[in-house]
Amino acid sequence: MNSHSIGKIFLHLSWVLVLAGLIMLFNQLISRKTNPNQNPDSQTQNGVTEVILRRNSQHHYVANGLINGKSVTFLVDTGATNVSIGANLAEKLGLKRGYQGTAYTANGTTTTYATTLATLSLGDIQFNNVRASITMGMQGDEVLLGMSALKDVELIHKNGELTMRQYAQ
Repeated sequence: MNSHSIGKIFLHLSWVLVLAGLIMLFNQLISRKTNPNQNPDSQTQNGVTEVILRRNSQHHYVANGLINGKSVTFLVDTGATNVSIGANLAEKLGLKRGYQGTAYTANGTTTTYATTLATLSLGDIQFNNVRASITMGMQGDEVLLGMSALKDVELIHKNGELTMRQYAQ
């Protein structure tokens, strides 16, 4: 192999590395655009824990959090009665199916199973023993953060931000 061939190999390898880097950069930018709250801003003062979420490019509030200590992505949905989790994600999280029910959603009727989340965390806000639904027709890995959790926080929507406040009990 001559030096010209070796030079071509390194040139091609350089381009592959540059393209791989650009792909990683664009994926990160898209991810931040979809979920600008990958590490939600939190603070606690005088017994009040506050989390501030920024809305994404589709005007939704999406944020990373935890269910039973495992990472999930939440979509805040004040129109949902319960926290709703798709069946595939529920299985990954090790959630147990309780009684069977029916949910009437914007996409039609679907089967659900009751479950209880030992812990649910969003930033420094934590909920215990949260009523949730394993929703059979729900696709994807986003968890709908419904009112079974949100009923215990104050919600303030202003200027593209959602401030959530949890008061010490």
